[in-house]
Amino acid sequence: MPEEKVGFFKRLVKGLNKTRDSIVSGIDAIFSGFSSIDDDFYEEIEEILVMGDIGINTTTAIIENLKKEVNERHIKEPSECKQLLIDSIKKQMAVGETAYEFEHRKSVVLVIGVNGVGKTTSVGKLAGKLKDQGKKVILAAADTFRAAAGEQLTQWASRAGVEIIGGQSGADPASVVYDAVAAAKARNADVLLCDTAGRLHNKKNLMEELKKIYRILEKEYPEAYLETLVVLDGTTGQNALAQARQFNEVANVTGIILTKLDGTAKGGIAVAIESELDIPVKYIGVGESIDDLQKFNSEEFVNALFDVSNES
Repeated sequence: MPEEKVGFFKRLVKGLNKTRDSIVSGIDAIFSGFSSIDDDFYEEIEEILVMGDIGINTTTAIIENLKKEVNERHIKEPSECKQLLIDSIKKQMAVGETAYEFEHRKSVVLVIGVNGVGKTTSVGKLAGKLKDQGKKVILAAADTFRAAAGEQLTQWASRAGVEIIGGQSGADPASVVYDAVAAAKARNADVLLCDTAGRLHNKKNLMEELKKIYRILEKEYPEAYLETLVVLDGTTGQNALAQARQFNEVANVTGIILTKLDGTAKGGIAVAIESELDIPVKYIGVGESIDDLQKFNSEEFVNALFDVSNES
């Protein structure tokens, strides 16, 4: 495993400390405290998973799968259920191939999310990662409603060494995207990365704005592959799940960036999002540096959550 990935796995294990304390220590106590597998045993596990923000629907599916495995394998000892539980959680997160198609084609990546979730920072970090892969990246500062967003993105563009196309504060976001598309085509960019506003309290405006952006992309840049990523704050737990659901109603969401997983007890939300919405978590953030945004790997995540060695 490359050194960067090993380092990130260690940071992930550390970042999930609080989630692990709330979920794993409780589950371990159940496995050692129960002498038989009965309804109370399953109920206790269920309660801990729900408290860890894995969510009721996902937890129900995990418990059902666990019961099935226990019956089929004729398991009698609670201690033998731990690996089955881990495998059951991993199974809930398997939503098919988590593709990064946009990395291999001329593409536009729209990034949406409410204020305060780390959206602009995620766009900046993603720009840096793509530039490191040797790609020509152009940023579009299309979140024109938050005055600081443009300045913040300009700083990230400078840090990542990529070009930025912006508009005046309060300008029409679609016009910024229009200008950015023209620049991307003229400069033969590999990826056009758009920071867009995400104001869920006024879904109608958001929907109209996104429709306008989608229309421009369809008309002006039909050859580009379109990826729409929603940035969610991992510390908000079930609220993040609700936001993902709402954004999915107004946009064709193809993936999630889950930020601020370090220092939250609600890291289980990553399981709930993948399982309940069938939208893959594509990137996770566990810190402030540019390297703290990494591609999501459900196997690594669940191993880090349970602090299982990650040799595979």
